[in-house]
Amino acid sequence: MADLATRIEVQQGRALSPDQIFEITRVREKALSRLLMAYISAGLAFMLLPGTFLGVWNLISIADRHAADSVPSAWIQAHGHAQIFGWIGSFILGIGFYSIPKLRRVGQPFALWTAWVCWALWTTAVALRWASNVYLWHWRVLLPATASAEVIAYAVFLHAVSGHKGKNAGKEKLDVWVWVVLIASLGFLADLLVNLALSIATAVQGSSPAFPPGLDQHFLVLSTWGFLVPFVWGFSAKWLPVFLGLRPVRRGRLLAAVGLNTTGVACAVAGWTLTASVLLLAGSIMAILGLRLFEPPHQAPKIKGVHSSFPVFVRLAYVWLLIAGSLGLWAATLSEAPGAWGASRHALTVGFLATMVFSIGQRILPAFSGMRLLFSPRLMFAALALLTLGCTLRVSCEALAYLGLAGWAWSLLPLSAVIELSAVAAFALNLGMTFVREPRVVAENRVAGTCMPA
Repeated sequence: MADLATRIEVQQGRALSPDQIFEITRVREKALSRLLMAYISAGLAFMLLPGTFLGVWNLISIADRHAADSVPSAWIQAHGHAQIFGWIGSFILGIGFYSIPKLRRVGQPFALWTAWVCWALWTTAVALRWASNVYLWHWRVLLPATASAEVIAYAVFLHAVSGHKGKNAGKEKLDVWVWVVLIASLGFLADLLVNLALSIATAVQGSSPAFPPGLDQHFLVLSTWGFLVPFVWGFSAKWLPVFLGLRPVRRGRLLAAVGLNTTGVACAVAGWTLTASVLLLAGSIMAILGLRLFEPPHQAPKIKGVHSSFPVFVRLAYVWLLIAGSLGLWAATLSEAPGAWGASRHALTVGFLATMVFSIGQRILPAFSGMRLLFSPRLMFAALALLTLGCTLRVSCEALAYLGLAGWAWSLLPLSAVIELSAVAAFALNLGMTFVREPRVVAENRVAGTCMPA
């Protein structure tokens, strides 16, 4: 520590003492944890209220009328925007800011205000976008305005991220997970720019804030497969070998998976649906082979602080990814398949993406938020079990009901929605209670202090 102090100089030219370095580090970690919790809390709010609750309401209305078009498209798109950008997007931005190494460097200015500006822009934009879609409130103005604000917020994030060099700077090869996350980040930017273009066109020419159905289908592929799926693959390559005790990632296969997936997304946007479906499924299979998820583990999984079922649900999420790709391929062979497409999309967004967020999020976020312990591993299991049950009912019944193959399936759709809402509430409660608890270090110090003799 003393050697480190002699190497770190402040602007006045004097060296910092070890105690000063410790105090600066402590304050910065506390500020970063507070920032991360703000992003995660905003994401949980979007997930629970504008996202899942509106989705449940939509599905109950559809099931009651036995008609997919009985709910305004603007409402369905508001639900999707809140889930993708409000929930997952907020999580990605928060974890991204928290992970920037330069914010922890003692000898550099601590410009965390840019992260708060990004949070304010992003949160306000997503909330106003949801309100304009649901209540038709000044939507011709708010649609392009909120889309522009989201692009600006993401530009602020990219500027902050690009301003530092990681430990791999100067090396010929970056870790494979970094490449995958970089590609996913470009997909995120492309998605936001397409959202801006569609928002402007809809505001000028549309009769409602809903994007045209055909364009919205292409936009959803870009939103899900184009940036969310690669993000999960990238962070899986970073964390799962440690958490699940997996063997080292096969770099070539994972990059091949990203290539297949990116080509599949491009084909989907171009309207080559069958080709796109084949490529997306092939990319999913290649990603699983690259991550070596179902090979014998190299060592025991690290499940301290979480439920022991954690490795099972992570692998189950990737089974849902294969189900989503297979259902998409089936839907591409049908002339009209709203139920099949919906089932595929739900298997991807809830079965794969939400299960991964519920699993990995409850594994890493407590530690990132000031070295806290997860409030309840049992509640973690309950959330994941309910999510799996609800998604199984929804995916299996949606295609049967929408295609007219089984009338009884309509009655189970609302039940699946309520079960998933319960899962989301349990996840939000577990993280919320985790955030309000004292950090582990503070609690241990307090106990140690009370045990010391007077």
